[in-house]
Amino acid sequence: MGKLTDEEIGKRLENMTGWKYSEGAIEKTFIFTDFKEAFSMMTRIAFECEAQNHHPDWSNVYKTLNVRLNTHDAGGVTEKDFKLAESIEGIIGNE
Repeated sequence: MGKLTDEEIGKRLENMTGWKYSEGAIEKTFIFTDFKEAFSMMTRIAFECEAQNHHPDWSNVYKTLNVRLNTHDAGGVTEKDFKLAESIEGIIGNE
């Protein structure tokens, strides 16, 4: 899977609320009601990551979840990252 250009990434992000491109990855911060909700959502996302065999760089502090996606093998952002980002939005949006 080929690395996307900065222009391609920018175009794709126009339709993705809250996501931004920074230092070779797409990223977004999600804020939940409390730690339990944040951790529950991380667990649901983790199952999808396993299904796609693609894993985020992420961190959680209390009710905040920071997600950062890039494809290490390609050295940047690929379609794989956008697919996972869309899946994450679907999971969180269904709550």
